[in-house]
Amino acid sequence: MRQSAGPEMRRARRNQLAIGMMVAWPALVGGCAYSMKRPFSDDFKTVHVEMFHSREFRRELEFRLTESLVKRIEMDTPYRIAPRDSADVLISGEVLNVANRTFGTDFNTGLPREIGSTITVRFQVKDLRTGEILVDRPRFVYQTHYIPPVGESFDKGMVRGLDGLAEAIVEAMETSWETS
Repeated sequence: MRQSAGPEMRRARRNQLAIGMMVAWPALVGGCAYSMKRPFSDDFKTVHVEMFHSREFRRELEFRLTESLVKRIEMDTPYRIAPRDSADVLISGEVLNVANRTFGTDFNTGLPREIGSTITVRFQVKDLRTGEILVDRPRFVYQTHYIPPVGESFDKGMVRGLDGLAEAIVEAMETSWETS
């Protein structure tokens, strides 16, 4: 049979654990080898987002995408939004196409259970100081979906899709600057 450890043994183990935590704590808190800093270029401070154009007949997609992109840049990057004449970088683009497809229909009503949307845009990021094109994506595709039976409409699905597209555009900017 095993005997339980006495009070001195428990105290010694607690002291060892406390010393181990004091030694390991700086490495745990300091983040040993991984940095959460996103790799955005330090060469730029300000960005101007030009109103996107649209080839689509659906109203307001270009306005919503531009607004989502401005908000995403303000939230996720170190850059400030500025007027074109004082900005370092210009982002411009166009909504090329929005295509919907149905994923399954309800047997009783014949209505779609889920609809997938593919949003295709083109965009460019240009250094206004030098005229250099930093990012050029002539065909950038983003996919989203919405579920009509639970009350999601095309408009709600597009709001979520355009927010996701704006995030993907910012990530594409980040990735391009990381490799250049």
